[in-house]
Amino acid sequence: MSNTWKVYFLALVTFLVGTSEYVISGILDKISDTMGISVTSAGQLVTIFSFVYAISTPILMALTAKAERQKLLVGALGIFVIGNVLSFILPGYSLFVAARVVMAIGAGMVVVTALDIAAKIAAAGKQASAIATVVMGFTASLIIGVPLGRIVAAQFGWKSVFGLLALAGLAAMVVLYAVIPRVQGDKPIPLSEQLAFLKNGKVALGLAITFFWLGGYSIAYTYISPYLLHVAGLKEGMLSGVLLAFGIASLIGSRSGGFSTDKWGVFPTLSGGMLLHVTALLLLSLTVAYTHAWLPIVTLLILWSFAAWSTGPTQQYNLVRIEPNYSGIMLSLNQSTMQLSMAAGAGIGGVIVDRTSLSSVTWVGMAGVAIAIVLVAILKMRMSAGRQGVGALSGKLKLGGRR
Repeated sequence: MSNTWKVYFLALVTFLVGTSEYVISGILDKISDTMGISVTSAGQLVTIFSFVYAISTPILMALTAKAERQKLLVGALGIFVIGNVLSFILPGYSLFVAARVVMAIGAGMVVVTALDIAAKIAAAGKQASAIATVVMGFTASLIIGVPLGRIVAAQFGWKSVFGLLALAGLAAMVVLYAVIPRVQGDKPIPLSEQLAFLKNGKVALGLAITFFWLGGYSIAYTYISPYLLHVAGLKEGMLSGVLLAFGIASLIGSRSGGFSTDKWGVFPTLSGGMLLHVTALLLLSLTVAYTHAWLPIVTLLILWSFAAWSTGPTQQYNLVRIEPNYSGIMLSLNQSTMQLSMAAGAGIGGVIVDRTSLSSVTWVGMAGVAIAIVLVAILKMRMSAGRQGVGALSGKLKLGGRR
């Protein structure tokens, strides 16, 4: 197997991991019905997974920094498989929560290790493309994994989704062991050094943008299945197709965000994408309040997904350019922030559903994205002020040199 195909296989592995995380949103109502729990309690499965992923991954990756990468990937995927097996066979909500914890621990290590291996086995000058391919595999789980999970759950029950993920993960372990080369780990960077970057005001602002942007998105997206069925009035038979269209829009949005960043810059893309995000949620909220016509609802869902994910690649680049000499740490911190924001969004969404109504999640999600827009403006002013300060200092030095 050529290294290019090995990278594609790593992307397939991250697709499995991403599906295990995102699929809950697509089958939330089915979990609620069969377990006899509230939609809110089912939604907390997203909170738990994302929180454990965010907290455990940087710690475990720091502890295993010197470990040989292929063995670490196979071992982490083994933990992920165990989590899926437990999800499939164990009865009851509490045991399912425990299984999700195991799954999240393995998932975080799988994704980061796969990215590391992809960068190291890629041809010279192709490292960024290799990383993008692996990330695309994770993103594809939203496009294909969630609607596919909904179809499987409708035919065989929602637990079968995790049984299939366990079987696929087991097969992937065999292939990984056979074809992925032995790659040495890196010099460990202490977790305290990584967290020290949070003292940098620009880094903190950049991560806060991620938190409120994705948190606002997660508040609404976590409850998308019951929202579409019970608030928007869509039929069960339409839901898988709607989720597929939603996922495709996220891919197009991500691609468009990268193109826009190259052409018009970071801040116009971030501001424009988030304003469109807020507008789409506002129009969706108003539309479902006055009509259950499926065409405008689906159109606005597609617009929402497109706008929301146009921010993703731009925001990652934004953080890297804040600290260009520490891009790995910036991306790692951003990944943890993304998972924490999804955990917080799902948790806040649950409170909203319990205290107010399911229809309120889009309104509160809108507020989260609006906060992110304000933070983008503040960061832009700080970075502009910093550049002006550097320019003024440079001018003084030149003037002093002439004297």
